[in-house]
Amino acid sequence: MVLPATVREAARRFGDRNAYVAEAGWPLSYRDLDRLSDETAAGLLTTGVGPGRVVGVMLPPGPEFLVTYLAVAKLGAVTAGVNDRLSAHERRAVLERAEPDLVVSTDDLAIDGFATASIATATAPDRILVGIRRDDRPPTLPDDPSRDVAIIFTSGTTGIPKGARYGNRQLAFITRTDVGDQWDIGGRGFTGTSFAHLGFITKLAGNLRRGGVNFMMTRWRADATLALLERERLTTVAGVPTQLALMLRHPDFDRYDLSSVQFIIAGGGPITPGLAAEARERFGARLATRYSCTEAGIGLGTAFDAPDDDAVVSVGRPLPGVELALRDAADLESVRDVDLGAIGEVCLRSPACMNGYWRDPDATAAAFTPDGFVRTGDLGALDDAGRLRLVGRAKEMYVRGGYNVYPVEVEAVLSTHPAVAAIAVVPRPDDVMGEVGVACVVVRPDQALTLASLRAHADGHLARHKLPEALVTLDALPLTAGEKIDRRALRSLLAP
Repeated sequence: MVLPATVREAARRFGDRNAYVAEAGWPLSYRDLDRLSDETAAGLLTTGVGPGRVVGVMLPPGPEFLVTYLAVAKLGAVTAGVNDRLSAHERRAVLERAEPDLVVSTDDLAIDGFATASIATATAPDRILVGIRRDDRPPTLPDDPSRDVAIIFTSGTTGIPKGARYGNRQLAFITRTDVGDQWDIGGRGFTGTSFAHLGFITKLAGNLRRGGVNFMMTRWRADATLALLERERLTTVAGVPTQLALMLRHPDFDRYDLSSVQFIIAGGGPITPGLAAEARERFGARLATRYSCTEAGIGLGTAFDAPDDDAVVSVGRPLPGVELALRDAADLESVRDVDLGAIGEVCLRSPACMNGYWRDPDATAAAFTPDGFVRTGDLGALDDAGRLRLVGRAKEMYVRGGYNVYPVEVEAVLSTHPAVAAIAVVPRPDDVMGEVGVACVVVRPDQALTLASLRAHADGHLARHKLPEALVTLDALPLTAGEKIDRRALRSLLAP
């Protein structure tokens, strides 16, 4: 039981030391985390939550999500996190796949048809999850490395959302990789992404062992992040490349005192050489990158003291305990790596890999190679220095600001616009977001179409990061010899 044991030991070691600080400014100590998660677990127990039950946690990043996740783990139940920034349609799709026994949500995020414990946003440590608290401690459960702890969903809706199952075994390995056997490493950092994502769910135990303080941001904003870095004298900036770009492009960037920043960690997508150089220079900090996928848990990275180009031309080398293979993407049964320098599908194997997809055995079988590697869907090649260089994706999915976007999902919504006769969404490189979607549309005769009306049509059905940011109208979509849309030709058309 990685999380329950870790938070209890952290409370014993660190006591009233601040662990997390809410955006409103009030702190949660390590003792608060253990006590409040005990009380919340006891309250959840009265609703029938117990070992093996699934609790949907549909909350913004903040103390409520943090305490609920710990409480659910103390009961041996499974947290199914739902990104609060998804549309109502997408949140429903995730919940329908998870089939939770209970959903913990705020009133404004709740979805009809699911048993819900509604809460209000907390304003102090003693006001978290008021409606389901009791002053008892939950029962102590035996250790079970195979027990599932969390379901981490890979996207909002692709028609069939997939949830990667993570258990005590994975959390223990990731924690050992991050901090080893160390306690009280210290540090001051911040969290600026959804708590339903891989990073928060799998790295919480390691963060608790560090004994540092983390500042929680309910909504990431460039100006708020820069102000936080200056005010709290934080030493590390961590985020997706898009977040780095947005901070650097803030008109008041040079007015902030960021002299405390020593390290930059970029993940969630490759960083461009120009952005890497600018970030190093203007922050005056060293840069490292991280690469993985939701199904693999952890993967590769570069070191702060590595040559500067490591983090620019590559995503580094495998982390300790992680095996990397590059396989023929067209041969799903292949267990042989491609030749050095040749492009192959990136595959990862380690004890951090998911247990499989939640209630989806067919997708689980397709996600693994015959010898147990997770297929990431990315394409890359190894260079002479053993570094992995990514070159693209096996499918059409692209990454906008650290979020995966699947064109077919977007097209399914936009195709219902009355002015759209045919549509294809393809990515275009963007200096800030990494990639943005371009809607290539054949417009119906005697109809007019604007980008604004296309985006408005999808509002409420798609998260905003999935909406196209440019519109190109064509007389006809290019087709391959097989009468399928030629996406490569469209991308060439959009190239500078």
